[in-house]
Amino acid sequence: MGRSQLEKQKTHERIVTLAAKRLREEGLEGIGVADLMKEAGLTVGGFYKHFASRDELVAEAVESAIGSWRRQQEEKGIDPGSISLNEYVDTYLSGRHRDHCGEGCAYAALTADLARSSDTVRAVATEGLRRNFDAMTARMPKPETAEARRKAIIASCLMTGALGLARVSNDEALSDEILETVRSFVKELPQAE
Repeated sequence: MGRSQLEKQKTHERIVTLAAKRLREEGLEGIGVADLMKEAGLTVGGFYKHFASRDELVAEAVESAIGSWRRQQEEKGIDPGSISLNEYVDTYLSGRHRDHCGEGCAYAALTADLARSSDTVRAVATEGLRRNFDAMTARMPKPETAEARRKAIIASCLMTGALGLARVSNDEALSDEILETVRSFVKELPQAE
């Protein structure tokens, strides 16, 4: 790859990474192309050298946001599949995750927006759900069973909802209670009959 192509690719990745963060902070409609490009230190005209449309950028940014945790673990030399259910739950349902929306779970930050987004964006989000449910199923006892899959979906939905509701609450004690209650419930879920 030539130097100019490599620079273009790096710029493209920088725009997508910034968009992924900003969309999680402000919602899919929360930031415009002009503001995003200005924040990236680029011109609006440069946007169309990288993306055919805003929807294309949103789809790439959502895909990037969905895969960001996995990439972060791999960059640290950690196999995401080796992280136990308890470790995963403790990290996901933490005050840090609650307080840093732009760096966290795209589903907890954008559920309603994703449901109302374009077919392209919803397809990206749906594929991410499948991967997330598969990864959670692998953390359950007897992961090859239908019961493990059922518990994985329940746990994933509980965790995403709890994180979102903890962010909604302006009462820190209630917010912490939501996180702790769901954290302990999900940890017990694999043993539940």
